[in-house]
Amino acid sequence: MARITPSRKACAVNPLKSSTPLGAALAYLGVEGAVPLFHGSQGCTSFALVLSVRHFKEAIPLQTTAMDEAATVLGGADNLEEAIMVLKTRMKPRFIGIASTALVETRGEDFAGELAAIQKRRAQDLEGTTVVFASTPDFRGALEDGWAKATTAILQTVVAAGPRARAAVAAPRINLLPGVHQTPADIHELAEMVWGFGLEPFFLPDVSGSLDGHVPDAYVGTSMGGARLDEIARMSEAVHTIAIGEHMRVAGDALEQRTGVAATVLPTLTGLEATDRLVSLLQTISGRPAGPRLRRERSQLVDAMLDGHFHFAGKRIAVAADPDLLYTLVRFFGAMRADICAAVASTDASPLLGELPCEVVVGDLADLEDAAARSGAELLVTHSHGRQAAERLGIPLFRVGFPIFDRLGVQHRCTVGYRGTRELLYEVANLFMAQMHEHAPGDFADAVPPGPIVEDTRHGRAFEPS
Repeated sequence: MARITPSRKACAVNPLKSSTPLGAALAYLGVEGAVPLFHGSQGCTSFALVLSVRHFKEAIPLQTTAMDEAATVLGGADNLEEAIMVLKTRMKPRFIGIASTALVETRGEDFAGELAAIQKRRAQDLEGTTVVFASTPDFRGALEDGWAKATTAILQTVVAAGPRARAAVAAPRINLLPGVHQTPADIHELAEMVWGFGLEPFFLPDVSGSLDGHVPDAYVGTSMGGARLDEIARMSEAVHTIAIGEHMRVAGDALEQRTGVAATVLPTLTGLEATDRLVSLLQTISGRPAGPRLRRERSQLVDAMLDGHFHFAGKRIAVAADPDLLYTLVRFFGAMRADICAAVASTDASPLLGELPCEVVVGDLADLEDAAARSGAELLVTHSHGRQAAERLGIPLFRVGFPIFDRLGVQHRCTVGYRGTRELLYEVANLFMAQMHEHAPGDFADAVPPGPIVEDTRHGRAFEPS
């Protein structure tokens, strides 16, 4: 069982975690026709917007209530109402997702009551637009917490309470609640796996259509793609719900309590054992065995593990990430017999941290750098803000999580299932191989010179005597 050590520093030197409202905004972007709205100052929104644009390389429709000094003192209800109505008039969204920030949360306003009053007073003007609010102060939690809170708020607002009769369809539906660390490529891979068992997958949030990097036919000010509101309302018709990551347990439980649809939480979908667990669950739900494609991909992953374990075994690796992603990475490297010499989590919110086979520090990237230096780490694993630490340590950086702004195609990296785990394994193994020293003639300048060449008249060739 892991020992979890909180950081004793007064401030974060090189922050690891991204803010809770940013996690909520990313979840809201997984709904079709959405505009996330930060209830706070312009600075809070600008920072989140810059990170999101640099990570996805896409236009992000993130808006703000633009709280100023007067509104902060007197209350932000007027700013909230004005922002909602401006968005409704100019952008015509089908969905507005509101996330609070530390500025308004510190003041202690009644957001739920204010929003309910606005919706009642402006019911006719807001017709055709669903408005959802999640309390996500910056000073509590991190990216995972904001994503989970926003998803739960969507479920509690859009999904009708009570079970609904399941329509007679050829493919029974299952709900999938992906974690914030799942990329659009991960969701595409999961959808293919689920369809392979004769089941219809429905994802919430679904960033596979809105943040997968495509060029639209015409400019759209809202999110392009994602889960449709009418389909979200039908989540009670599913036969099962799968929540991915411990931080999505709260959303899975909320949906189960609201609709009666049983929910299963899978802590990770990366790795041989984790994917076997998913496949076994899908076989149970569908009553069908795994098809030949999955069996072949499993065999390929086992072969890749055999080929790659020479490059992983004994490697000293330092990892920093949000709790569920940290759990995924530590389990993956552990299965390949690498040594996790340093593990840093952004928060201590997940009970999975206690199951890890190493000490976990709740801190920042400065803590990671210090621990990596003390333990002689050979690889640093975190997001792009760890690049300076890797340079100072003289070791390579493997980029994971959010944000990754100095590499292209992060939304198309798949790390789930047999196929995704295989690609992740190859990517890290190739990084290790690239650090291997290539011998050159000058490397042997100080070696003992060979003995004299003696002519072997018996066989007509020269040889070097021993």
